[in-house]
Amino acid sequence: MVVTRRLPAAVEDRISGLFDARLNPEDRRLSRAEVAEALRSADGLLVSVSERLDAGILAIEGRRARIVANFGVGYDHVDVAAARALGIVVTNTPGVLTDDTADLAIALMLAVARRMGEGERLVRDGRWRGWGPTEMLGTRVSGATLGIVGMGRIGLAVARRAHLGLGMRILFHGGGHGPEPSALGAERRDRLEDLLEQSDVVSLHVPATPANRHLLDEAALARMQPTAFLVNTARGEVVDERALIEALRLGRIAGAGLDVYEHEPEVPAALREMENVVLLPHLGSATTATRVAMGQRAVDNLAAFFRGEDPPDRVA
Repeated sequence: MVVTRRLPAAVEDRISGLFDARLNPEDRRLSRAEVAEALRSADGLLVSVSERLDAGILAIEGRRARIVANFGVGYDHVDVAAARALGIVVTNTPGVLTDDTADLAIALMLAVARRMGEGERLVRDGRWRGWGPTEMLGTRVSGATLGIVGMGRIGLAVARRAHLGLGMRILFHGGGHGPEPSALGAERRDRLEDLLEQSDVVSLHVPATPANRHLLDEAALARMQPTAFLVNTARGEVVDERALIEALRLGRIAGAGLDVYEHEPEVPAALREMENVVLLPHLGSATTATRVAMGQRAVDNLAAFFRGEDPPDRVA
C-alpha cells in the first residue's frame, strides 16, 4: 500500500498495522514518475488532491494497483471514468468534513466583508495609528443576502450557520432537496443569474465537474453586484481566475475570500497583492479531528476492499 502524503499519526499507525504500507514521512509531493511507480508496485494507493491520476497514468503498463482511496470528498483529480473502464475501484471520504468546511466558508465571508486580513496586516506591519471613526469601514454581514451555489451537505451547513447565527436571507441554486432548506426560509433560484444579481455574498459549494468548470466566468461575475463578495471553498476550477482578477481590479465586485485556486498551489501575484482578497491555503477540512476522520474513512474503504467487500464510499 502506498500512501502519497503524510497523514495524522493515528491513521498511519492503523494503515501500517493492516497493510505493508509505504508512507511519506517527508510529506513531499510525489512526481508523476513516482506515482506511476506506485501504481506498478502496490496493490492500492491512498492519494490526496496533490496527485493527478488521469487516464494515461491509470492505464500504465504493468499496473498492479486495484484500488485508489482518495483522502477527501472531491475526486476531480482522478479520472473515474477511466478507472471504471480499467477495473480500478475509486473511493472518497464524504460527510466527515462538512462542518469544518462550512465553518471556514463563514469565516472567509466575515473576514473579507469586515476587512480582517487588511486590518491584521496593518497591525502586524506597525502601520496602525489608533482607532478612528472612519477607519477601515467594512460591510455588515448580519441580515444580508447569501447566495449559495450548490445546496448539498456543505452548502446546507453554511445556510444553517448563516441564517440561524447571522440572520441572513438565503438564496440557493442547485441541490436543496429535502425539507431543511424550506425550514430555513431558503429561496430557490432556478437561474444562476438571478441568484448572482440578488446576493450580497455568493458562496460556492459545487464539485469540480466539466459542467462546473468556470461556472463563474466573466459573464457570471458581471451579474454580481459591485458591493458583493465571492467566497470559494469548493474547487478553484469553478471560477475563471483571470476573470475574477479583472472583476476585482475594476471594482465589479467588492472582494473575495478564497481557500482554493485554479492552479494550486500557484496563486497569481495579482490576487496576492489585492487588499480586498482573503487568501487561505486550502484549509477547508484542516482540523485535527476531521483530518483523522478522513484518513480513517479512507482506511475503512481499503480494508473493506481487501476483505472482498464493496467499499462503503465507492465512486467508481
